[in-house]
Amino acid sequence: MAQRTTGVFRLLAAGWAYQAFQDALGARAFHRRVAAWLDVGPGQRVLDIGCGPAAILDHLPAGVEYHGFDDSAAYVAAARARHGSRGHFWQARVERTSLARLGRFDRVLALGVLHHLDDDGARALCDLAAAALDPDGMLLTYDPCWAAGQGVIARALIARDRGQDVRDAHGYAALARARFAAVDAEVVRGHLRVPYTAAVLRCRRPRAPAARGPVPW
Repeated sequence: MAQRTTGVFRLLAAGWAYQAFQDALGARAFHRRVAAWLDVGPGQRVLDIGCGPAAILDHLPAGVEYHGFDDSAAYVAAARARHGSRGHFWQARVERTSLARLGRFDRVLALGVLHHLDDDGARALCDLAAAALDPDGMLLTYDPCWAAGQGVIARALIARDRGQDVRDAHGYAALARARFAAVDAEVVRGHLRVPYTAAVLRCRRPRAPAARGPVPW
């Protein structure tokens, strides 16, 4: 996992600081949009890989069974303090053994994760998502991306992101297509309070996954 952790990025390791930063960027409105993309209803199951403080849970319907995984003890503590028993929060890396105990999911969510992973790590995430999903389930990812016609401010912000494996939408989609027969890649703009460009993948029809290690997140 390639990630900047020095200077101002060290502050973002605290759950409260990370969430305050996200809220300043307009994350609350953005999470409402993510919830619409997920299109999940009561009784369905969501696996959130790299859940952070699990702010998305504020925008999911009551009755959704939510499982959030994150390697950061601070983020998981913030999620538990914010949501209590409404979700299940795990301070752990996502592995086959843990997923086998949890059963299949209707949706797998990975917000801002792929651009922190090299190609092998990204493929491992797609493998685990494919293994975790019901046959008619969906993996939804969101990451900053390079794009034609991108503004100077957007490019500057993305270049300074903590994650150091930013790709264009085609690059993200190519990694997902090894494990999903149907991958829809969309470039989105104007969804935050600052100029920003991101790629959203909706990945369906999971293929049988290859054997890989845990997702380093």
